[in-house]
Amino acid sequence: MAYRGVSERKIVFTGGDLINYNLQPSQFLSGFLMELLEREDSARSVVYTFPHLNIQEFVAAVAQFLMPDGRDIMKLLTEAHCVKDGRFEVFLRFVAGLSSPMTTRGLEEFLGPFPHQTTCQVIDWVKEEVKRRSGNTESEAGKRSLLNTLHYLFESQNSGLAQAALGSAETLSFSGMTLTPIDCAVLSHVIGLCDTIKHLDLENCHIQCEGIQRLGPGLHKCQELRLGQNELGDTGVKLVSAALRNPECKIQTLWLNRVGLTDSGAEDLVSALSTNPSLTELYLSNNKLGDSGVKLVSEALRIPECKIQKLGLNNVGLTDSGAEDLASALSTNPSLTWLGLGENSLIDLSVPGLRRLILTLPSLEWIWLWGNRFSETGRKELESLEEIRPGLRVIL
Repeated sequence: MAYRGVSERKIVFTGGDLINYNLQPSQFLSGFLMELLEREDSARSVVYTFPHLNIQEFVAAVAQFLMPDGRDIMKLLTEAHCVKDGRFEVFLRFVAGLSSPMTTRGLEEFLGPFPHQTTCQVIDWVKEEVKRRSGNTESEAGKRSLLNTLHYLFESQNSGLAQAALGSAETLSFSGMTLTPIDCAVLSHVIGLCDTIKHLDLENCHIQCEGIQRLGPGLHKCQELRLGQNELGDTGVKLVSAALRNPECKIQTLWLNRVGLTDSGAEDLVSALSTNPSLTELYLSNNKLGDSGVKLVSEALRIPECKIQKLGLNNVGLTDSGAEDLASALSTNPSLTWLGLGENSLIDLSVPGLRRLILTLPSLEWIWLWGNRFSETGRKELESLEEIRPGLRVIL
């Protein structure tokens, strides 16, 4: 009856429903069912409902799990997972959770042993679903489906299953989706069970401080981490900086564009950069760093342990004064190959500093300067650097 209610989005049951399932209301009223008086015209009748929808979904999951072994539960799970309106999401999480011996140990005292064959089928189904969904995240529906399967992994509490299902995953992309703090906790748990995630894309997922706090324990395992266009603020970036300080940090590329970072928060980030040997690409565009924040970031590049090769500082409020400090700080960096300074407030006064910067960085291959206010003379002077330095691209 509970499963039918989930299938049909039904939460109120009549006496006739109970009769159809050979149920006596008096047996269940204390813990599973509540009586409600329903008025129809002048008459009144008694109907029944579960105290909470989650209880109904849990009972439905237990009922399906305890069906005889001959029932094709994998077919049922696959069909339920394909329903797009979300009615089976929590039900399926409960089913996955029931595959965990830790979960069923207490229930078996009252319900008897859970079928081993069903447990194996559920584990196999979760494993195959994660593998199938992890390669299909181009659409919103594909991302939502993958996230749901990760919830199943979380509920199963099966580290071996997670490693088998995600061990070869190169990319987890949820960009553009809204992730709740619970979603972030699930992601962190799953990532924590893997050796490495090559690419985690969480751009524009409406993640705030609580979400990034839940994600924090697993972030250091990602090689490319995209967190741009989230409302992290200085406090959230500080939590990301903690991942950079982790001795086992594998982050090589970090996107923090448009996250509400200011010069105040940049100080903690710079401190983390000074001890991190893995990071080679850092994108901080569209944050309100100003000259003081840019100076802090560029000073980190003086430190020998800092190996950054690509630095994005587009639209960060950089002026001519800050450009001088930047040029001075970067002139000692032997590894920088790509520098983005577009859409700032640079004018011809900064051209000598930029010229010196470019000529003293032998590894620099690209410098992006579009959207600044250079005169025609200033533009030509900067463009001429391509002739002096073969292989250099100056984008104006």
